[in-house]
Amino acid sequence: MPSSKLAQLRELSVVVADTGDYDAIKRLRPVDCTTNPTLVKKALDLPVYADLTARELEWGRAQSGDRQEVAKAVVDRLTVGVGTMLAELVPGRVSTEVDADQAHDTAATIAKARQFIAMYEAAGVPRGKVLIKIAATWAGVEAARVLQAEGIDCNLTLIFNPTQALACSEAGAFLISPFVGRILDWHVANGQTPANIDEDPGVKFVRGVYAEFKRRGSPTVVMGASFRSTAQIEALAGCDRLTISPDLLEKLDADFGELPRKLVAGAAEAVDATPIDEARFDADMAADPMATEKLATGIDAFAKDLQTLRTRIAEALA
Repeated sequence: MPSSKLAQLRELSVVVADTGDYDAIKRLRPVDCTTNPTLVKKALDLPVYADLTARELEWGRAQSGDRQEVAKAVVDRLTVGVGTMLAELVPGRVSTEVDADQAHDTAATIAKARQFIAMYEAAGVPRGKVLIKIAATWAGVEAARVLQAEGIDCNLTLIFNPTQALACSEAGAFLISPFVGRILDWHVANGQTPANIDEDPGVKFVRGVYAEFKRRGSPTVVMGASFRSTAQIEALAGCDRLTISPDLLEKLDADFGELPRKLVAGAAEAVDATPIDEARFDADMAADPMATEKLATGIDAFAKDLQTLRTRIAEALA
């Protein structure tokens, strides 16, 4: 019997699950997975996390002091608790998102990353199993530069622009997550629907970043993210990693057609490039309305989800 497209994809790219759904991860066997406030919020309603949730709420009720601060601490504990359970399921890494409301604060991002790593290590999860997920603002890039030097691997997310991607690579980021679907969404909303998958602006962007990173010999992993269709995933077969939602993983698993490799790493060349500084980063982002808008709205959505989660926990503690 021929193998499914998901099985074929696993031969070409590292497959990551864009979910914190314990049962889906158990079933679909990705190499890596992720947590973020949106996924932790969903996790609160899943029976598999019921004991963890009850235990952390009990801890929270035993704390004195400002209820909002206690709720924040409980959210952090839940985030690491979910991540710890997921780390037992996957052979690779669990991406854990630092507070999106600190996306423009380098020092706060570094402090939260160190805190999460300490919490994971206290729970028996080594730092080599964790990726700290940081929004790719200039503050985030600078935070990654410091954290990577300390042996804390970072996943720079919400990547929409070539300069933004290269700045992450130059900072030594372990991995970047360019957002395929959100790039397409912006172009479609602005009346620019692509004629075919090879003209899809999100697909073209990731292909370009992948080719440039390989040309430069950059060790930074390119992980395509935010997919709207299996066609986008198939168009990036061969990318270092692809993070895919459970429903699209299921679709690939049910399709037994051919899946050819689309991305092939070229030979590295000597590249004489001036390192990207904050002024160039800001100028190139400002000249790119899609990237500016999508980075801002992405951070805003993550921050709102975090606030919703904290509010829900504060109410549960009352």
